[in-house]
Amino acid sequence: MKQHVNLIITARWVYPVVPSHQLLQDHAVVVNGDTILDICPVTDALTHYQADETVHLKNHVLMPGLINLHAHAAMTLMRGLADGLALQAWLQEHIWPAEAKLVSPEFVHDGTVLACAEMLSGGVTTFNDMYFYPAAAAAASIKMGVRANLGLVVIEFPTQYATDAGDYIKKGLDARDQLKSEPLISFSFAPHAPYTVADDTFQRIATLANQVNISIHTHLHETKHEIDESEDQFGLRPLARLANLDLLGPTVTFAHCVHMDQVEMQLLAEQGCSIAHCPSANLKLASGIAPIAQAIKYNVNVGLGTDGAAGNNRQDIFTEMRLAALLAKAVSDDATVIPAHQAIEMATINGAKALGLDDKIGSIEKGKLADLTAVQFSDLEMQPCFDPISHLVYVAGREHVSHTWVAGELRYHQPIDSAAVYSGIEPRELTAIVAKWQSRVTEFKSLEHLR
Repeated sequence: MKQHVNLIITARWVYPVVPSHQLLQDHAVVVNGDTILDICPVTDALTHYQADETVHLKNHVLMPGLINLHAHAAMTLMRGLADGLALQAWLQEHIWPAEAKLVSPEFVHDGTVLACAEMLSGGVTTFNDMYFYPAAAAAASIKMGVRANLGLVVIEFPTQYATDAGDYIKKGLDARDQLKSEPLISFSFAPHAPYTVADDTFQRIATLANQVNISIHTHLHETKHEIDESEDQFGLRPLARLANLDLLGPTVTFAHCVHMDQVEMQLLAEQGCSIAHCPSANLKLASGIAPIAQAIKYNVNVGLGTDGAAGNNRQDIFTEMRLAALLAKAVSDDATVIPAHQAIEMATINGAKALGLDDKIGSIEKGKLADLTAVQFSDLEMQPCFDPISHLVYVAGREHVSHTWVAGELRYHQPIDSAAVYSGIEPRELTAIVAKWQSRVTEFKSLEHLR
């Protein structure tokens, strides 16, 4: 007698990521509830299981859902607001003034909905966020069915969200207490950066993170200016300062890490810290190229992030995979570094490790949550294909994603010759969000121009 299950997905190729390099041909992933029950040849799946739904992917790779390890999701509403600027000018003269005028729970909810739609259409099932009003971001993520680790932002200066560091911490912990039972939502403390957070605040965060058992997510060594400023003010590079404050460890993820020396990379490895590598944003803001190949040689865990759409303009992990691999080869003068399978690991299991979720997501394994992405190989630009793993990094783009499942639920589908389908929202609602905020942001820009 066949075992009843909810879903069988058959695919030409299944790329589980763990174990590394293994590509399964003509296999099926069997899902019951939110969990992967089996991975087996298609004939075995159809013989032993009776599913409520069977999806046949005849010319696809089925892979783990992608993980965006560093995002500011709501900033999607400020996509392209200020281009052609260095980081500090971009932040201080454009982004922070816009946020002071525009950011509200409504802004964060709508921006996160739009970001989730973009990420789902690119195969992203989990994102590690850093922004204000986490309850609003949580509501948007749940609506869209996307897994989110929400950073509880802490910064010293006042915003519309909070008045000082203590107020940020209190509001963040209140949101966590209200939402900690939500299965799609997890939390981290997100002190913005060493240049915006004081020593005593960092120490308090380190203590609280340990007490409530959540991770820490912050920017680090993004620009040379940041390092020079730290040396002038503290007599230390930012990482050394954080080390003195006991802020390193296996639950800490540092975004960017562009300007790192070998001693610093070795320290990150020894402490078990992770890096969220954001190559597109670093290039666009002229921050530099992170020495990721060297970091990996030191066994630092490296995942991939997009940063915010205001600075990157795209929340596209396929682009980040390709750039990470190509840039590492160029700067190291070594074509063998970061091969395709390693770039995919950075976008999947490494991100899961950084979030402390590698026992649940990041690979296609029995007992893990069914966060899955299907990439279709039928289009002319995908042909011929001699190595599907290579194609995922060097040929495929987010436009080739056909299905995205989170916890066994189909959250995005791109049917052939018709509009994309999201389970959590109608296209007209997305259009209305864009129109509303296009108008409000344009009005803000006009007022700023008149000053």
